[in-house]
Amino acid sequence: MTFWKRNQNGPIEPFTQNDPIDFYVVNVRTEHKFGQFVFPKSVLLQKGILSTQNKEGKRAFRVYPNWDKVNSKQAERTQKWQQDYFYEIGPSTNLQKVKALYQKP
Repeated sequence: MTFWKRNQNGPIEPFTQNDPIDFYVVNVRTEHKFGQFVFPKSVLLQKGILSTQNKEGKRAFRVYPNWDKVNSKQAERTQKWQQDYFYEIGPSTNLQKVKALYQKP
């Protein structure tokens, strides 16, 4: 997934800790499944995805919904931490989890 913004001069750059965004939301779907990741800014800072004064962030990163079968240890670790910020949308959606994800820490 690409994950960037354009600066005032036109080139792309990573989102930063100074951007006025509390949550970054990523929708994912397959033919029969739909879900959403709700990442708080603090988590993306911790994972090095957002830029800080000391380190440039990323312009892309992978997301792994619970239905993805991962094929490497790195993907497995990534999927594991991302599951705390993911919910599948459907008849059995855990609305308590959804509400908790959208509450500012």
